Amino acid sequence: MKRSTIITLLLVLGFGALLLYNTVSAQKAECNVCVEFNGHKNCATASHESETEAKRAAQNTACGPITSGMNESIACDRTPPLSSQCKTK
Repeated sequence: MKRSTIITLLLVLGFGALLLYNTVSAQKAECNVCVEFNGHKNCATASHESETEAKRAAQNTACGPITSGMNESIACDRTPPLSSQCKTK
């Protein structure tokens, strides 16, 4: 393998590792949220910089499979969750 190819691969791997580290280190809160909507239940986990955003993301993710269309998705997002557990990292 050429020396320039090895250097290029190392630079690409280093850049990828830096992006991964920056993305993961920004996630300071992780929440697990369970919702019930139209007789269906679902749970999901999400992480984010703040607990509020992590809860919102987890609820939105939990609502996805149990709703049909934008109106139901918005209504489900506004429904109080059955349970919500958060932890900070």
